[in-house]
Amino acid sequence: MKKIVLFAFNGDKMCFIHVLLNALDMKKQGYDVKIVVEGSATKLVPEMAREGDFLHPLYEKAKAQGLFAIICKACSAKMKVLKEVEKEGLPVGGTLNGHPSMAEFIDQGYQLITF
Repeated sequence: MKKIVLFAFNGDKMCFIHVLLNALDMKKQGYDVKIVVEGSATKLVPEMAREGDFLHPLYEKAKAQGLFAIICKACSAKMKVLKEVEKEGLPVGGTLNGHPSMAEFIDQGYQLITF
């Protein structure tokens, strides 16, 4: 089975839509796929969680399928969305000074793709 982790750093919605679309497509094709939300992309979580946001349906589908591996705690705090992200019930944290470790995913056999 192919193991892919999509690290999303970019806070632009037109970039993040491709993270969601590709993760959902890979999951459908049988991949072991995970999404890690880092950097300015963390500010998108509360936006996507709102009904009416154009990413909301894809976000909810990815969330329901358990595709979000971790949301960066340090970046969520820096972007001032930590409480909103935690309310979403997504995993929040990071073992690398509050950030998710790429090495941990590589050690588990995941191929990294960054956005």
